[in-house]
Order: sequence, then structure tokens, then C-alpha cells
Amino acid sequence: MLTLDCPYCGLAKDETELSYGGEAHLKRHGPGSSAAEMEEYLFTRENPKGLHFERWRCSAGCGKWFHAARCTVTMEVFGTYAAQTFEPPAEIKKAITAKRPGWTWRNFQ
Repeated sequence: MLTLDCPYCGLAKDETELSYGGEAHLKRHGPGSSAAEMEEYLFTRENPKGLHFERWRCSAGCGKWFHAARCTVTMEVFGTYAAQTFEPPAEIKKAITAKRPGWTWRNFQ
């Protein structure tokens, strides 16, 4: 079972106490965007085998949204962090590069 630590309330929750919110760090187009851009934002999602950044809600706890970095193959969790950030914190990036040499956030985007 997947267990994630909520960065807000500090509790370890299993996936039955959380709500999945899809892919994290999506680029939203502003007013005046084309229909194609809006369609891409609403419906086009990555479904990777391996490293993935996701949104989760601590639904059985504090109720706040957060991001998680994990591997979809091994279920290894590299860390969780606040949803209001534009990229993972340095310690999570370091944990990922320790397991995946050559990985960079710049190449991931």
C-alpha cells in the first residue's frame, strides 16, 4: 500500500486516507487561450512508467493539497512538498538524482 507523509499536518497517511488529484506542475493557459490549449490543459496528461509528480489531498486529515514525487513502478516515494511550489525542493531533487544519475528537473519539464 502507498503511504505518503502530509507536509502540512506531518502525519503518514495510507492511500485510503488520501485523494488523488492527478499530475502535478501543469502549465495552465490564461485568458484568451485557444480551444486547443484549453483541451491540452484539461485532457492531456502524462502516464509515465517511472518517476512521476502527483497531486494528493490529505482528505482524512488537514484537507490540504500537496505534491508527491514517486516511482510508479516500484512505488518508492522520494518525498512530499507543498502544492504552492513550482518545483520540488532541493532535498527531493537530490534523492531522485541519487537513484537516477543524470536526472534533472530542467529535463523533466
